[in-house]
Amino acid sequence: MTTASPATRAQDPSAAPLERLTRLLGELTGPGQPFSPEALAELDRTEAFPTEACRALDTFGLRRFYVPVEHGGALESFDVVMRLLRAVSRIDLTVALSHGKTYLGAAATWIAGEPEAARRLGRRIAEGTPVSCALTERHHGSDLMAGEVTARPAPDGGWLLSGEKWLINLATRGGLVTVLARTDEEGGPRGFSLFLVDKSRLAPEHFTHLPKVPTYGIRGADISGIAFHDAPLPEDALIGRVGEGIEIIVKALHFSRTGCVAMSLGAGDHALALAAEFVAQDADGVRLARDPYVRRELGEAAAGLLLSDAAGLVAARSPHALAGEMSVVSAVAKAYVPTEVDDLIARLLHLLGPYGLLRPDDPHTGFAKVERDHRIIGIFDGSSLVNRSALIEQFPRIARGYAKGRWDAEGLAEATNPHAPLRPMRPRELGLVSSGGCSIVAGLPAAVGELRDLAVRGHASTALTTLAGQLLDVSDRLHQDMAAIRFPPRAVPGHAFRLAERFESCFAAASALHLWLRAAARARGPIPEAALLACLVKALTDLEEPVDDADRTAFDDLAEAVLSRPSAPFHSLLDHVEPTGSQQGAAS
Repeated sequence: MTTASPATRAQDPSAAPLERLTRLLGELTGPGQPFSPEALAELDRTEAFPTEACRALDTFGLRRFYVPVEHGGALESFDVVMRLLRAVSRIDLTVALSHGKTYLGAAATWIAGEPEAARRLGRRIAEGTPVSCALTERHHGSDLMAGEVTARPAPDGGWLLSGEKWLINLATRGGLVTVLARTDEEGGPRGFSLFLVDKSRLAPEHFTHLPKVPTYGIRGADISGIAFHDAPLPEDALIGRVGEGIEIIVKALHFSRTGCVAMSLGAGDHALALAAEFVAQDADGVRLARDPYVRRELGEAAAGLLLSDAAGLVAARSPHALAGEMSVVSAVAKAYVPTEVDDLIARLLHLLGPYGLLRPDDPHTGFAKVERDHRIIGIFDGSSLVNRSALIEQFPRIARGYAKGRWDAEGLAEATNPHAPLRPMRPRELGLVSSGGCSIVAGLPAAVGELRDLAVRGHASTALTTLAGQLLDVSDRLHQDMAAIRFPPRAVPGHAFRLAERFESCFAAASALHLWLRAAARARGPIPEAALLACLVKALTDLEEPVDDADRTAFDDLAEAVLSRPSAPFHSLLDHVEPTGSQQGAAS
């Protein structure tokens, strides 16, 4: 495993801000600094908000990457902000969640597309105002259309906002809050609207901050609530049009879910690095790295992280390249990646044994904090159950597109080639359901065909093409089963969720294959394939498909790569491929 080469960095538009942030974070982890292990452990122990760490990120200018360029910020492509949030999460997830909430909270305004409102919000964010997003309520959880917070027209114009939002990140510290409120007593899909509430414009008697909620993980985060008491809002507080609240927020979740995926990947990076450092050292006179079982488990965990990385990278590029399919892509990525990282952490915890449960400030490991903090990611912005339900609703479209061989070839190539420039994001292309199925998986037959052509030319092994062919067979059967699912509204059968999980694994494996093929088109000499081989073996294992023991040695190869640099990030399938120095093949 190697880090990205200078040629990679020269061609990667995210490299400059990512390198600057990574260098800064390295400096800020020193003694007495806000990201030092001792400082973060103390914040966790006292359940205190990471004020100094967030201030350091403000000084760097991270907030500018939450604001699209056209609204005065630095956000040109979502894979850039994803990598930046991942870098912070790799150090501490509580800080990333606390600071990154502004990215999630502002998304609805970018989606609504009102230029002046977006520019105003962009200026406020640049000035340092945190933005929260208040969707959930105490008695309704993720059922947004059951919400009881109301906004009614005020006699003298504007709106009066009343009711309580609860379990909200930054509810107390956020200066601006995006609030979903009922504007029609009957409710329904057109019965809710969104408002950007500026707390600095409200008198104290019109809102109350609810107490911070003690949490299992992310103990220092501001997880609290806010109650409004006939809070007067001006006309320009409305985001979009009256009755568009549910539609806008569902589309905004396409973006915020990629932010959650980035944080989950950063936690996975952190957990793997901690486990690798522990395994690489002598513990009680025994060098665990020599144990075949330990190496195999470490390698399988790394393969799971690479699969998650592939799914996450494709999801982050898809708002630009496959905007019409984001209802599928974002749901799959948000359900798959946190679940896979949870499994990775559980696997590694078995390797660390009691050392994995020690305090974050223990010299052995801060693994316990990573384990606790990451649990929340699967719940934020829609649980895995919610996202799988959204995916299942689209099974008929996905299955039809796959059966007809219908996929967006141009968009797929753009989404899966990290060196290709991204088209500008167009919010109007986003939909509540996919316009054309899922190109990532629908393009799998062509990708397998391309891989077989490479094998004929001696650039891919028989083992790799065999595993890819096996994945294709699984995908064919899966889509037949998806097409056969029938159920009345809001009565999803239990076995449909298992099909959704299988689809997620196929999506991640297909993403890895597409990424590898696009990178392979730019590679010098023989094409390294160990990472892709491990990804396919892992995906087929998760799909409960038979895999030869000989192929499982790919996990051992990954373990060797991890242990060769135990303290270095191990996070990208593309690190295995050295690109050329030219732009040739950038649109492949």
